[in-house]
Amino acid sequence: MLRDILIQKGLSNREAEVAELVSKGLSNKEVANQLFVTEKTVKFHLTNIYKKMNVKSRAQLIVWCLPHLGFVESEARVEAAAAPVAATPVNTLNTTATIPAGNTTVAQTIIPMGIRGIDTGNRNGSSDVGAGI
Repeated sequence: MLRDILIQKGLSNREAEVAELVSKGLSNKEVANQLFVTEKTVKFHLTNIYKKMNVKSRAQLIVWCLPHLGFVESEARVEAAAAPVAATPVNTLNTTATIPAGNTTVAQTIIPMGIRGIDTGNRNGSSDVGAGI
């Protein structure tokens, strides 16, 4: 996907390969090893890429390529899927969960993050801070 877009922008196939690998965080040496060329060749391709893409640095190239790499969209989907869960209010201080332990189950009291230290109504009046939760 990114490679096709870079070729449409005027890069050669090899320049598009180099730009794609650099955008994924590979060093010049790593790109050279992966493409079976020298680091000097990678630097030559990067110089041509910078001119054709009208960018001045590796960082600008990466920023230009990020939206086209594919994982940016998948991160947005993950955040969108997680949003309803994060927006769900916690209505109770204590929740009991059943946790499998071998052939038996154990009941565990769960206190949501952010409210530890609040007196949760223990009979002796102490809070749950430091109670190993």
